[in-house]
Amino acid sequence: MNNYFVVGSSTSENLAKKIARKLQAKYIKTITKTFPDGENKFTISGHTNKGTIIVVSSAGPPVDSNLVQTLSLISKSRELSSKVIAVVPYMGYAKQDKEFLKGEIITISVIAKLFKAAGATKLMVVDFHSPDALNFFKLPIKNISAVPLFANHFKKYKLKNPIVVSPDLFWKNNAEKFAKHIGTTAVALNKQRDRKTGKLLIKPPFPKFSKDQDIILFDDMVSTGTSILKSIQLLKKGNVGKIFVACTHPVFVGDSEKKITKAGVATIIGTNSIQGKFSKVDLSEIISREILNW
Repeated sequence: MNNYFVVGSSTSENLAKKIARKLQAKYIKTITKTFPDGENKFTISGHTNKGTIIVVSSAGPPVDSNLVQTLSLISKSRELSSKVIAVVPYMGYAKQDKEFLKGEIITISVIAKLFKAAGATKLMVVDFHSPDALNFFKLPIKNISAVPLFANHFKKYKLKNPIVVSPDLFWKNNAEKFAKHIGTTAVALNKQRDRKTGKLLIKPPFPKFSKDQDIILFDDMVSTGTSILKSIQLLKKGNVGKIFVACTHPVFVGDSEKKITKAGVATIIGTNSIQGKFSKVDLSEIISREILNW
């Protein structure tokens, strides 16, 4: 047995257990008690001896309370070990990486300081929204790509002349890597967002698609689903075939899932960075391998 201990938060219990099994490590559960005022109390329900503690905890919705849980587990783990690897597949606030409008706080820079202060000695993330923002974290970091995992997953499908579409230019490089893995091409839509109103537009030139051509609409995360819906509407005008939605982080707040399903997609596929019905691509193997190689 490796000298690892895996602490799983309430947000990532299933993923944490899988990682523990692959590392032949002891799994330690987190017990959460919520008080009437909404405050949470976290307890690690196991014991460790000398070794590396791996805290597996995604900071998805509700982001603030799950970040507090993640930081609390890291802090307690650091009391027990000098080596604490924080595995945070989905990191809340990763989009707040620039001062787009005067006076805006670059919140991810604040979060980065908190991880260091809590006692994390290493940090592992998956398809972090802004790779440049990782520079705010003053500790060793691995940013894992889920692209090869999605490629392997989609090889099971009998797709008709498929093409990978990124809903914005930001994710274009990853869409191209995905396409290369499955032997096809990729295009990116020119999505623009008004920083004041939040309104989204897809600007020309628009890519042309063949009739009945299957589409894999690929993004790092889907939250409100606005970008995906705009993209679907545009694609539908081109008389394309089946549309598959693939995203590393299936956040899906409010009625976004219902809207996207109603828009006519064949299926929605995400990883288990966030536990849910769309967690069809398992990250445990690649995370475990990267931990062993670190």
